[in-house]
Amino acid sequence: MRRSGRSMDWGFPRWRGYGSERGATRVRLCDREGCDAPGDRPAPKSPNSPERWWFCEEHAAEYNRNWNYFEGLSAEEAAQREGEERRSASGYAEASHYSWGGPGDGRRSRDEMRALEELELEADADFEAIRAAWRRLAKVNHPDVRPGDPVAADRFRRIQAAWDVLRSAEERRGSVA
Repeated sequence: MRRSGRSMDWGFPRWRGYGSERGATRVRLCDREGCDAPGDRPAPKSPNSPERWWFCEEHAAEYNRNWNYFEGLSAEEAAQREGEERRSASGYAEASHYSWGGPGDGRRSRDEMRALEELELEADADFEAIRAAWRRLAKVNHPDVRPGDPVAADRFRRIQAAWDVLRSAEERRGSVA
Protein backbone atom coordinates (compact mmCIF):
# COMPACT_ATOMS: atom_id res chain seq x y z
CA MET A 1 0.00 0.00 0.00
CA ARG A 2 1.44 3.31 -1.06
CA ARG A 3 1.10 6.34 1.24
CA SER A 4 -0.03 9.60 -0.16
CA GLY A 5 2.55 12.38 0.05
CA ARG A 6 -0.16 14.98 0.52
CA SER A 7 -0.25 16.83 3.82
CA MET A 8 -3.46 17.37 5.70
CA ASP A 9 -2.23 20.74 7.00
CA TRP A 10 -3.29 22.78 3.96
CA GLY A 11 -5.77 25.60 4.24
CA PHE A 12 -7.99 26.62 7.06
CA PRO A 13 -9.47 25.09 9.13
CA ARG A 14 -6.73 22.76 10.06
CA TRP A 15 -7.95 19.30 9.15
CA ARG A 16 -6.20 17.24 11.76
CA GLY A 17 -6.22 17.80 15.47
CA TYR A 18 -3.66 19.85 17.30
CA GLY A 19 -1.08 17.72 19.03
CA SER A 20 -1.41 14.90 16.54
CA GLU A 21 1.99 15.43 14.98
CA ARG A 22 3.95 12.29 14.25
CA GLY A 23 7.18 13.46 15.87
CA ALA A 24 7.87 13.27 19.56
CA THR A 25 6.65 16.21 21.59
CA ARG A 26 9.46 18.13 23.24
CA VAL A 27 8.84 18.78 26.93
CA ARG A 28 11.10 21.06 28.94
CA LEU A 29 11.75 19.58 32.39
CA CYS A 30 11.99 21.53 35.61
CA ASP A 31 15.49 22.96 36.16
CA ARG A 32 15.42 21.93 39.83
CA GLU A 33 17.83 19.06 40.46
CA GLY A 34 16.00 15.72 40.61
CA CYS A 35 12.59 17.03 39.50
CA ASP A 36 10.94 15.25 36.56
CA ALA A 37 7.88 17.51 36.28
CA PRO A 38 7.41 19.74 33.21
CA GLY A 39 9.14 23.11 33.62
CA ASP A 40 6.54 25.51 32.25
CA ARG A 41 7.03 28.53 34.54
CA PRO A 42 9.90 30.90 33.72
CA ALA A 43 11.90 32.63 36.44
CA PRO A 44 14.71 35.15 35.88
CA LYS A 45 18.23 34.03 36.71
CA SER A 46 19.21 37.58 37.75
CA PRO A 47 17.52 41.01 37.71
CA ASN A 48 19.11 42.30 34.50
CA SER A 49 19.49 39.05 32.60
CA PRO A 50 17.21 37.76 29.85
CA GLU A 51 18.16 34.19 30.83
CA ARG A 52 15.50 32.16 32.60
CA TRP A 53 15.17 29.13 34.79
CA TRP A 54 12.18 26.91 33.97
CA PHE A 55 10.44 25.41 37.00
CA CYS A 56 7.38 23.36 37.74
CA GLU A 57 4.67 25.07 39.80
CA GLU A 58 5.95 23.82 43.16
CA HIS A 59 9.56 24.88 42.58
CA ALA A 60 8.54 28.21 40.98
CA ALA A 61 6.65 29.03 44.19
CA GLU A 62 9.68 28.07 46.27
CA TYR A 63 11.97 30.19 44.07
CA ASN A 64 9.70 33.25 44.15
CA ARG A 65 9.30 33.09 47.91
CA ASN A 66 12.97 34.03 48.28
CA TRP A 67 13.24 36.36 45.25
CA ASN A 68 14.35 39.91 45.98
CA TYR A 69 13.93 42.08 42.92
CA PHE A 70 16.06 44.90 44.35
CA GLU A 71 18.93 42.70 45.58
CA GLY A 72 22.33 44.28 44.98
CA LEU A 73 20.95 47.78 44.40
CA SER A 74 21.50 50.76 46.64
CA ALA A 75 18.46 52.52 48.08
CA GLU A 76 18.73 55.29 45.45
CA GLU A 77 19.02 52.79 42.58
CA ALA A 78 16.07 50.82 43.92
CA ALA A 79 13.97 54.00 44.18
CA GLN A 80 14.98 55.01 40.65
CA ARG A 81 14.03 51.59 39.22
CA GLU A 82 10.73 51.63 41.07
CA GLY A 83 9.97 55.10 39.68
CA GLU A 84 10.80 53.99 36.13
CA GLU A 85 8.53 50.99 36.43
CA ARG A 86 5.71 53.07 37.85
CA ARG A 87 6.03 55.44 34.89
CA SER A 88 6.06 52.58 32.39
CA ALA A 89 3.01 51.02 34.09
CA SER A 90 1.06 54.27 34.15
CA GLY A 91 -1.24 52.94 31.44
CA TYR A 92 -2.74 50.59 33.98
CA ALA A 93 -3.55 53.54 36.22
CA GLU A 94 -5.61 55.01 33.38
CA ALA A 95 -8.14 52.24 33.95
CA SER A 96 -8.86 53.56 37.43
CA HIS A 97 -11.94 55.37 36.11
CA TYR A 98 -13.70 52.01 36.17
CA SER A 99 -13.95 52.39 39.93
CA TRP A 100 -17.30 54.14 39.38
CA GLY A 101 -18.82 50.67 39.62
CA GLY A 102 -18.84 51.04 43.38
CA PRO A 103 -18.13 48.50 46.06
CA GLY A 104 -18.12 44.77 45.55
CA ASP A 105 -16.18 42.37 43.42
CA GLY A 106 -18.62 41.93 40.55
CA ARG A 107 -20.36 38.84 41.89
CA ARG A 108 -23.48 40.74 42.96
CA SER A 109 -25.93 42.76 40.91
CA ARG A 110 -26.83 46.38 41.61
CA ASP A 111 -30.13 45.25 43.20
CA GLU A 112 -28.26 42.89 45.50
CA MET A 113 -25.90 45.70 46.51
CA ARG A 114 -28.88 47.94 47.35
CA ALA A 115 -30.43 45.11 49.35
CA LEU A 116 -27.19 44.69 51.31
CA GLU A 117 -27.23 48.42 52.11
CA GLU A 118 -30.82 48.08 53.32
CA LEU A 119 -29.73 45.30 55.65
CA GLU A 120 -26.75 47.44 56.82
CA LEU A 121 -24.18 44.95 55.54
CA GLU A 122 -20.88 45.20 53.66
CA ALA A 123 -20.61 44.17 50.01
CA ASP A 124 -18.76 40.93 50.80
CA ALA A 125 -21.20 39.59 53.42
CA ASP A 126 -21.91 35.87 53.22
CA PHE A 127 -25.40 34.40 53.29
CA GLU A 128 -25.33 33.53 57.00
CA ALA A 129 -24.57 37.18 57.85
CA ILE A 130 -27.41 38.23 55.53
CA ARG A 131 -29.82 35.86 57.25
CA ALA A 132 -28.77 37.07 60.72
CA ALA A 133 -29.15 40.75 59.76
CA TRP A 134 -32.55 40.11 58.20
CA ARG A 135 -33.82 38.32 61.32
CA ARG A 136 -32.43 40.99 63.65
CA LEU A 137 -33.93 43.91 61.70
CA ALA A 138 -37.24 42.13 61.06
CA LYS A 139 -37.70 41.44 64.78
CA VAL A 140 -37.11 45.09 65.65
CA ASN A 141 -39.37 46.54 62.92
CA HIS A 142 -42.13 43.93 62.75
CA PRO A 143 -45.68 45.41 62.82
CA ASP A 144 -46.65 43.08 65.68
CA VAL A 145 -43.78 44.45 67.79
CA ARG A 146 -44.46 48.10 66.85
CA PRO A 147 -48.17 48.35 66.04
CA GLY A 148 -49.37 51.61 64.54
CA ASP A 149 -45.87 52.83 63.64
CA PRO A 150 -45.89 53.66 59.88
CA VAL A 151 -42.11 54.25 59.77
CA ALA A 152 -41.41 50.80 61.23
CA ALA A 153 -43.95 49.21 58.85
CA ASP A 154 -42.24 50.84 55.84
CA ARG A 155 -38.83 49.79 57.11
CA PHE A 156 -40.12 46.22 57.58
CA ARG A 157 -41.41 46.12 53.98
CA ARG A 158 -38.01 47.31 52.67
CA ILE A 159 -36.18 44.71 54.81
CA GLN A 160 -38.45 41.96 53.47
CA ALA A 161 -37.90 43.10 49.88
CA ALA A 162 -34.13 43.11 50.44
CA TRP A 163 -34.31 39.61 51.92
CA ASP A 164 -36.32 38.35 48.94
CA VAL A 165 -33.78 39.78 46.46
CA LEU A 166 -30.78 38.28 48.27
CA ARG A 167 -32.42 34.92 48.96
CA SER A 168 -33.52 34.46 45.34
CA ALA A 169 -30.00 35.40 44.16
CA GLU A 170 -28.50 32.78 46.47
CA GLU A 171 -31.02 30.20 45.23
CA ARG A 172 -30.04 30.96 41.62
CA ARG A 173 -26.41 30.38 42.56
CA GLY A 174 -27.42 27.08 44.18
CA SER A 175 -26.00 27.97 47.60
CA VAL A 176 -29.22 27.76 49.61
CA ALA A 177 -30.76 24.45 50.58
